[in-house]
Amino acid sequence: MTQTSTGTFVEVDTVAGRVRGAWRGEPGTPGASAAFLGIPFAEAPVGELRFAAPVPKAPWEGARDALEFGATAQRGDPGVTLIPEPSVPGESTLNVNVFTPRPSAADAGTDAALPVLVWIHGGGFFAGSPASLWYDGGRFNRDGVVTVTISYRLGFDGFGWIDGAPSNRGVRDWLLALEWVQQNVAAFGGDPSRVTIAGQSAGGGAVLTLLGMERAQHLFHGVYAISGALADVTPERSEAFGRELAAAAGVEPTVAGFSSLDEERILELQKKATELGPDSLESMIDNGLALGPSIDGELLVRSTKESLAAGVGAGKPLVIGATDDEFTMAFAEVEKKLRWIPKSLMLKKLGMQKQAMKPYLAANAEVARKGTARIAGRFLTDRMFRTALVRLVALRGDAPTWVYRFSWPSGTFGFAEHCLDVPFFFDCLDSIAIEPLAGPNPPQALADEVHGAAVAFITTGEPGWPRYTDAARATRVYDTPSSVVADGYASVRSLLPAA
Repeated sequence: MTQTSTGTFVEVDTVAGRVRGAWRGEPGTPGASAAFLGIPFAEAPVGELRFAAPVPKAPWEGARDALEFGATAQRGDPGVTLIPEPSVPGESTLNVNVFTPRPSAADAGTDAALPVLVWIHGGGFFAGSPASLWYDGGRFNRDGVVTVTISYRLGFDGFGWIDGAPSNRGVRDWLLALEWVQQNVAAFGGDPSRVTIAGQSAGGGAVLTLLGMERAQHLFHGVYAISGALADVTPERSEAFGRELAAAAGVEPTVAGFSSLDEERILELQKKATELGPDSLESMIDNGLALGPSIDGELLVRSTKESLAAGVGAGKPLVIGATDDEFTMAFAEVEKKLRWIPKSLMLKKLGMQKQAMKPYLAANAEVARKGTARIAGRFLTDRMFRTALVRLVALRGDAPTWVYRFSWPSGTFGFAEHCLDVPFFFDCLDSIAIEPLAGPNPPQALADEVHGAAVAFITTGEPGWPRYTDAARATRVYDTPSSVVADGYASVRSLLPAA
């Protein structure tokens, strides 16, 4: 699904200057919306600004074209990815894309202002791009939601420890982009008092990080976390990684030292330092990502889990969920070889404790019957995503929270893999590169449900199924047909510490 321009332009005044976007569909007709692409919210992070906190974009004269996606922090050909997220060359990588059915609707008064969705892309905090056609806001616009997608610095430039540089530069980019939304979205017809932040994978981790950050609370009003992967890198690990990267490059771990390295060299060193081999997989499972938001004592004064347990973000409604088999694909290519390996031996190798083995296999009997690769993939998914989700929801206590599972099996893989739910969320099953992920003819009725619940949440603060409480643990299970069940994540409870 790609809406093409009609050749009719529309201009909007932002705080920094006027921008010129393009209508898709005839203005004033049902389903028409305008796209403003590549609007800079900060100065280009190059030269002296490369490892600095983002600086708001200086004002410009005249109308600035916002007709093409801006430069992305992701560089080069990302290769075959589950979500088509292209790289766009250029220096001005800190930009936003705005999709709206009512540009300049602020003139009509606050009653006409629309709720706003701000999307943060995933990619493990080192890859990804807001220029994906899947993230086009046209379908949300059709349903009365202004949509903004944002970019941020990735990898070491965004999250690496550097002596003398501000920490969490990528997080600071999120904050400045959200400040931009607060200052400017009314000019695009949006209501700055009704902003929902959403993201998937690392983007889901990003919105959870923001949910637990005191300094971010005024910037949004609801959170939708899809397969959220929190980083919460410890300060010790963050500094050790920065020093190791500097040593590998033969420079001091300072701003001057890293500034002497060009972008390509740092990307090369970063890739080598974060490559996953057989020996490093278990370390990654246990310790998480090496690059991502770090507990710096300033922006992140404690871990996100500790912040949520302390009540930070308790007043914000949250929808949170995951697919059933996020990382089962990791074993797909060796499925035939793994069938000869006993399930218990494989699970032990992946870190399962002896006392959990029997109850876990019993709770996941249906998956276990499909072979060693499938139960290994389910366990990897549970360790990295689903147990963390259950713990996080418990920490929220009575805070307004809704939980879902995406269980519909891909027609390509036969299970609900990582990223599968994204085109359902955006209602873009007719977009590019859907079949490799979802198979032929994915169910539009399911997209109507997933997308419709997202619109309801963004608009009203409730997605349309019962809130999660410790007593009922109501969980929306997206499948054909969908249902609401009690304790939809019961199968992971044998992996959790006894209460």
